Amino acid sequence: MDAASARMMVRYKQWSDKVMFDAVAALPEGEAVKPRTSLFKNMVHTLNHIYVIDRIWQAHLEGRDHGYEARNTKDHPPLAEMGRLQQEADAWYVQWADAQTDASLDATVEYTLIGGNRGAMTRGEILLHVVMHTNYHRGYVAEMFYAVPGCRPPSMDLPVYMREGRAAV
Repeated sequence: MDAASARMMVRYKQWSDKVMFDAVAALPEGEAVKPRTSLFKNMVHTLNHIYVIDRIWQAHLEGRDHGYEARNTKDHPPLAEMGRLQQEADAWYVQWADAQTDASLDATVEYTLIGGNRGAMTRGEILLHVVMHTNYHRGYVAEMFYAVPGCRPPSMDLPVYMREGRAAV
């Protein structure tokens, strides 16, 4: 991955995370935490999982222990706090990507996953995983929107960001 692509990807992630948090916040009272048929049980807890994984990979990129014992926490903060925490994580990734070069993104990072398995990926591959992981699980949240009468998820596709969001970040 080259540095220009890394910068675009983290800004796309930052924008689409904000779009999703704003949409979830606009739902009728209680819908964001209403139990759903989903792996993470509700919208906010799914967003919490994304945040936890973002922080785990941040720690790997920084070469330090992340302190998490699972890929999600037992509970989640309220939506507004969760949104603030995600904005902080996204800002870290933007700052990090802005400091990368093509060569630094090709550097290999060794890590240990939550389950104890060891692995190694380049910084660019880690970033690609973080962005794809976020998109994947935001899809879970988007699917839950259809269970709320009259609600539809926001459009967060890359072409929408390229057309509308790029100038907003």
